[in-house]
Order: sequence, then C-alpha cells, then structure tokens
Amino acid sequence: MRLFNFLRKKNDNFSQSGQDQFAYNISGLSGVYLEIGAHHPLLNSNTYNLELLCNWRGVSIENDKSFKTNWDLSNRKNEVVWCDAFDINYSLLVKQKNLSHRFNYLSCDIEPAENTYNILKKIINSGLNFDYISFEHDKYNIGDKYEKLSVNFLNENNYKIAIKDVYSRNKKNKIFETWFVHKKVNFEEMKYDEWKKKYYSDNKFKL
Repeated sequence: MRLFNFLRKKNDNFSQSGQDQFAYNISGLSGVYLEIGAHHPLLNSNTYNLELLCNWRGVSIENDKSFKTNWDLSNRKNEVVWCDAFDINYSLLVKQKNLSHRFNYLSCDIEPAENTYNILKKIINSGLNFDYISFEHDKYNIGDKYEKLSVNFLNENNYKIAIKDVYSRNKKNKIFETWFVHKKVNFEEMKYDEWKKKYYSDNKFKL
C-alpha cells in the first residue's frame, strides 16, 4: 500500500495523454465506462480519476493476471473482469452488471493494434454505444493501417473523429491514439496539440 500512497502523492496525472480529462469534459460526473485493457490500476490508467474523483461506475477487462495484486492493494472498487476480452459476450455482460447499452466512455487498448481494432469491432457490433472512444493504433510504431481502419469502421457506425494525432505525454513524435465521439455529441474535430493547450497544458487532470 505504501507504493500506491507514494504514487498518488507524487503524480496525479494518471492517464497517458488526458483521456480521463476528455471523458470528464464530455460527460461530467457520475458517468459509466468500459475499459478494455485495464493494466495497472494507477499508472497510465484512463479510468482512475474518473472512478476516484468523478464518481464514475464501470467495468474493466484485463487478461494479464500479473496486475491482479496491484488492483487488490489499490483503493479502487469498480470491478475488473480477469479474462480474455474476446471471450466476453458484451450484451450479456451489461445485463449481468445491470448496466445500460449506452456508456459514456470506451477505453480500447489491448495490444497489438490488430487486437485493439478487432475487439473494437466486436464491442460495437454487439450493440453497445459510447459518447467517447479512445482507440490506440500505435501509428508511431507500425504506421497508419489501424488508424485508417478504425476511422472508416467507426464512421460507418455513427462516430466521428474528435481529437486526432494524440501523442504520449509530451512526446510529439509518439502519435499513438485517435479519440472519437458519437455523431450526436456536439464536438468539432481538433488536433491534439490544440486540445492539450486549451484543456491539459500542464498534464494534470482538473475538475
């Protein structure tokens, strides 16, 4: 527990690029998330601030059980399902968890980008809807194949680009994500540099 207390005191920008800030800006307090690829409960977590500071409910999916002890020792209470994301029936999951098919946020990152794209398709095709989706395509490392595929697929399913060319921390050459919103969400497309300067210039989450 000492490690978690140290991390909380040392650093309060738990997400890698402000994914949690964008979710809060779009949907406010008391939202609902689905997190595919939970990893560590604090480090680079897209949902820590949403759960602990914003009273969001949600379900995280993680196949790597080496992270389980970290979650058990953390102060997080929202559920983690420890299994392969491809083995889940998502329509059944939302019924079992007493959730709506409409979520505020989908965080989608399970490595490699091909898997992230395929699980994105599975979830959208299961009938779940989201105000906001952060999709990791790792363009900096493998090129723009999955960036283009995700844009085309989501555009066909009533989503539009919100923030493009999202990079990690202050590493402008490490473009790794695109953020999408549902077409019903009133948001005009921006480049990440522009959004970051306006809402996340010091890399810290703000209510």
